[in-house]
Amino acid sequence: MTATVPPASPAARVATTGGSPIRAILAVTARPEVINFAGGLPAPELFDTDGIAAAFAHVLAENPRRALQYSTTEGEPALREALAARTTARSLPTTADDLLVTTGSQQALSLLATALVEPGDTVFVENPCYLAALQTFRFAGARVVPVPCDADGIDPDALDALVTAHRPKLLYTVPTFQNPTGRTLPADRRAAVAEVAARRGLWIVEDDPYGELRFEGDRVPWIAAHEGARDRTVLLGSFSKVMAPGLRLGWLRAPEELRRACAVAKQAADLHTPTVNQLAAARYLADSDLDAHVAKVAAEYGTRRDAMLAGLADALPDGSTWTRPEGGMFLWARLPDSGAYDSTALLSKAVEHEVAYVPGAPFHSAEPDPRTLRLCFVTQTPREIAEGLRRLGRALRG
Repeated sequence: MTATVPPASPAARVATTGGSPIRAILAVTARPEVINFAGGLPAPELFDTDGIAAAFAHVLAENPRRALQYSTTEGEPALREALAARTTARSLPTTADDLLVTTGSQQALSLLATALVEPGDTVFVENPCYLAALQTFRFAGARVVPVPCDADGIDPDALDALVTAHRPKLLYTVPTFQNPTGRTLPADRRAAVAEVAARRGLWIVEDDPYGELRFEGDRVPWIAAHEGARDRTVLLGSFSKVMAPGLRLGWLRAPEELRRACAVAKQAADLHTPTVNQLAAARYLADSDLDAHVAKVAAEYGTRRDAMLAGLADALPDGSTWTRPEGGMFLWARLPDSGAYDSTALLSKAVEHEVAYVPGAPFHSAEPDPRTLRLCFVTQTPREIAEGLRRLGRALRG
């Protein structure tokens, strides 16, 4: 009998990067009786299913051969024109040629990592940081370094000092309603970050999936809108949180050379984003009032945030702290220093009480804070949120 040689193992980066802890938690807590504060899932009952269905029906009836055919890598012109108009209306002049349509903004991150990051390059991130961004940059072989942050976000002076020490390729930031903390970087700090990037030759990747979901306060301009940052900022957008995540539609706005590099990377990844989805989104934007729909969704999310804020003091141990986001989907809590609190160890007890959250440790790129946790407040109704917090309180006290 001839001995067989086993096939080669997967690349080492697969083992060193690992899977998403959030996906693992969602798999464990998928039972309908569990009140799940762990996922970053928009409320499905608020989707404009009629409007989206009508857009798909129109596209398939009007020109099915085009809708079901291959498309250009850059994206359907009608959708890029509509996205450019929306971006320009928000004080960032943009043309269709400035944009690349992606299969969700998560793909935009992957394309940027492919186009910009060499193994061993340093990438700066917020602390804590969006978990999937950490995965993406680590998968690309980057050395990920956290930038000191406070309750308002990135400290520009600390950023400036770190650039000198580490010479990073880029800074990744979610400056508006950040995931996981919900915080928003103030306008003066955005200007300061833009100035550091311009002076130090730093790329900024500005991820904005939640910015339209504001239910309190005034809109803060993008970092990309600052004069010094325009030639070095990539702005990422998505329909996942404002239209429907199942469409998997995102986009990036970038300077020409980098945008072309990302288009080449996208050709190697998936050729193009599904044509029918792009055309349906363009039709939806032409026929429906997305801004009015988003305003309705944001108002409901504000009500749900208030429901969570109202119950946290009773649910969490005395001495706990938490953020009060002006929009978005998440808030960030920290259990008190007194007592042996570890949100990762406590999660199994919470699940026993049929409630779930995401421990904060995986969001840290360096030394984790075991007392932190992320809570999503948009997926459940206020009544469900109140019950979930009662369950969480019993789990933490038990």
